[in-house]
Amino acid sequence: MAKRYFTVAEANALLPSVQDQISGLKEIKKKFEDKYAELREKRQAVRKLGGTEPNDPLFELECDLEFLQIEARGMIQHFYHQGIELRDIDSGLVDFPSILGGEEVLLCWRSGEERIGYYHSRHDGYTGRKPLPGD
Repeated sequence: MAKRYFTVAEANALLPSVQDQISGLKEIKKKFEDKYAELREKRQAVRKLGGTEPNDPLFELECDLEFLQIEARGMIQHFYHQGIELRDIDSGLVDFPSILGGEEVLLCWRSGEERIGYYHSRHDGYTGRKPLPGD
């Protein structure tokens, strides 16, 4: 897949969709964590019983967890196919490759920010964010 570069306007136009996708990933992550905790509790209960259940009581939970993983992978792949780099689900951190002043940079956005107002080099990362020129 050829590398895609975004203008600030293009990246900003995608933010509502990106925010929705991140919200969806956060919801999946929460469901996964809850189901995983439930699975751990049930595994402990089955061990205490000596594992003598005639049917596998964990099968449905394990299937649910697998489905949530598949769903999350699909959403993450969607970012990749758009050319957007998902950095962190919890903070909603994404980067949009761009060219600024003739150099390749990453337009940096985090959930809660109204628009893209920062960029950084690939090597500097989030801690090296700088305001966009003119902001």
